[in-house]
Amino acid sequence: MTQSPRRDLGLTPVTPAHGDHGDHDHGDHDHDHGAPGHSHWVSDPAERLRLGRRAQLLAGASVAYNVIEAGVAIAAGLVAGSVALVGFGLDSTIEVSSALIILWQFRHAVPESRERAALRALAVSFFALAAYVSYEAVGALVSGEHPGASPVGIGLAIASILIMPWLSRAQRRTGQALGSRAVEADGKQTRLCAYLSGVLLAGLLLNATLGWGWADPVAALVIAAVAVREGIEAWRGDHCDC
Repeated sequence: MTQSPRRDLGLTPVTPAHGDHGDHDHGDHDHDHGAPGHSHWVSDPAERLRLGRRAQLLAGASVAYNVIEAGVAIAAGLVAGSVALVGFGLDSTIEVSSALIILWQFRHAVPESRERAALRALAVSFFALAAYVSYEAVGALVSGEHPGASPVGIGLAIASILIMPWLSRAQRRTGQALGSRAVEADGKQTRLCAYLSGVLLAGLLLNATLGWGWADPVAALVIAAVAVREGIEAWRGDHCDC
């Protein structure tokens, strides 16, 4: 009879549960937001090396494609007098800078040590993209200029719509497997390029068929808002699958 209360009290793990809960919640919270540059990286050296090489290959592919895309888009835009196409080509140069940031990160012997700097640089590129797209969109709305019809531009937009989602998915999956938020952020910026390709295609087609010259800049402003949100998340080091 006298041992029952002790047994009941002994079976009540109040202190351990509270300690485990506190360690889990506060530790994860600090891990995610206090040190975004060193969170969740894969621990196996061989796997890290393999995924790191894949991340660099994807970044190299992004650089190669976007350099070609920028040249074709700017040239076609100048020929057609299309501000949207020229803007799309300049956006591709921002994509190149984003991929180069990833290549710079993985040139270090301990790439996760550059995670915070890479995230901040990617965030700046998101903000630059949003600022430029907003500037071009507002300028197009104020001036009333309509994108000129361009078969080359339409073909380029279709190609980007087909290629960029695949590249973005590969980058984001590699980043998730590696535990690198910078690689994931680069994949999100590639996805924004795919969105912009859709906006460009819609603007060119709607303007050519229905005369809706305002459709392209309005949709571009929506993309700019998304870019700002992605930039804020990259700057803070927050994980987001949006």
